[in-house]
Amino acid sequence: MASPLAMTRYRRLILLAVMLVSVLLIVELTGLREQFSLTALRTLLEANLLVGVLLFVLAFAIGNLIQLPGWPFLAAAILALGTVAGGLVTYVAACVSCLVTFQVVQGVGGSALRDIDKPLARKILARLDSHPVRSVMLLRLLFQTMPALNYTLALSGVKRRDYLLGSLLGLPFPLLIYCFFFDRIAQVLQLA
Repeated sequence: MASPLAMTRYRRLILLAVMLVSVLLIVELTGLREQFSLTALRTLLEANLLVGVLLFVLAFAIGNLIQLPGWPFLAAAILALGTVAGGLVTYVAACVSCLVTFQVVQGVGGSALRDIDKPLARKILARLDSHPVRSVMLLRLLFQTMPALNYTLALSGVKRRDYLLGSLLGLPFPLLIYCFFFDRIAQVLQLA
């Protein structure tokens, strides 16, 4: 029979899964999913800059929660606002999105990964504990805003401050590379 701690962990993870499936279903059933296309995001930003940026940040956060990659958001921002402004708006949106995902997932799921009693898991978590900001920063350099990374870090028990600081430091460089990449593609395909 499972211990009370394990039962609580499973309940939290089941609740997290139910919540995320519910958000995904709402997005699908209401037709909001169409608003995550490159064209829709670009139109959103071009229609009204202030409202567009706020809705863009909200869309990025929802997209991250339902496991959408960040590159369509970056591409849309670059096409609508240019490389520099689009990159800056995406950086802010990515940081907000990662923090929202972290808060939601950790708020519902807690630090469920801490309860895994396997040597490899313990070793990975010990390394994360010894250098949390550096670990998050390096993970951001490699995986940017990957939703699975956000979920894993949220469930790992890393502190919000360390998560945010590591994200703020780790996201600029890969976003800069992607900005130039998407800008070049837009020029070649004459999309701008």
